Amino acid sequence: MAYQVEKTTTIGEVVNTHPEVAPILMEIGMHCLGCPASQMESLEEAAMVHGIDAELLVEKINAFLKANE
Repeated sequence: MAYQVEKTTTIGEVVNTHPEVAPILMEIGMHCLGCPASQMESLEEAAMVHGIDAELLVEKINAFLKANE
């Protein structure tokens, strides 16, 4: 089974597990992916801060990961 992110997945986990996802996060304004605070922040929390729909963000990341298996 392929790795999938959820709204509760932390940015640190996503970036450490699949660094190729970083451009997706950066294009929506998450430019501080290496900051200690962002490492512990969930995708849902980050999406809320950046005014992004967390469900759409998760879908986009999972679609990207599936397409690049």
